[in-house]
Amino acid sequence: MSQPEQSTSGLPAKAGTAAAVRWSAVVLGGGDPGDPFAAAHGVKVKGLIPVAGQPMALHVLRALHGSGRVGRIAYVGPTTPDMDALIALRVTDHGTLLGNLEAGVEALAATAGERVLVVTADIPLLTAEQVRDVLDGAPTDAALVYPVVRREVCEAAYPGVKRTYARLKDGTFTGGNLFMLDPALIGQFLPRLRDVLAARKAPLKLAGLIGPGILLRLLTGQLTVARLEAKVAALLGVPVHALITPHAAVGTDVDKDEDLQLAEAHFGAAL
Repeated sequence: MSQPEQSTSGLPAKAGTAAAVRWSAVVLGGGDPGDPFAAAHGVKVKGLIPVAGQPMALHVLRALHGSGRVGRIAYVGPTTPDMDALIALRVTDHGTLLGNLEAGVEALAATAGERVLVVTADIPLLTAEQVRDVLDGAPTDAALVYPVVRREVCEAAYPGVKRTYARLKDGTFTGGNLFMLDPALIGQFLPRLRDVLAARKAPLKLAGLIGPGILLRLLTGQLTVARLEAKVAALLGVPVHALITPHAAVGTDVDKDEDLQLAEAHFGAAL
């Protein structure tokens, strides 16, 4: 059994965990039809690239079902017949990450008290046990919960893996490829999240959104994770929570051939 999930401040997740919460899921399996990685493997989008002989998205769907925590699944993007058997709602690809997220959540039409897990289709190393552990450790008093993984955890689990990391005062982290949200509050934070994503490659615009002092501390590794969490909450206008998860698969997506080789090697070793 893994240790309890933690917030990025190093404190245990708040009381009121998700074990008794009804969960639905949105799987983001859309993408650019001209994606060279997908095209090189003879499929429309990345989530359909075979890993261990099956679409990587199918591994994700099986992990969600096997967790025993997820009820309905809305899938955004093209599918296969094997995948369709595990999907409650198919949603047309809207062409952008946030557009697909919004469309998937709307399709679920979650009822009061229901929360939504959003997961990308390109993390085939994710297991049912890991999904269950992350959901059961998530606090229920935040509009947005985002898992992060320490660099040393990723490199210990998958030697040679290459990820994008952020160096903070409390450690070096990579972001997860899944997150949890309260669908009743998505309308409050989605416009601001769209602004942040639009500014991510424009330093001056980004500094205007998050503040030059925060940006400088982030770039120099002097920003604490607790301060960053508080800043994101203030920026989005809703309570947010970050989880430090011990599961490297959460932060290990497959978006190039060396990642695919790593995933194939992992499944081969598990046989």
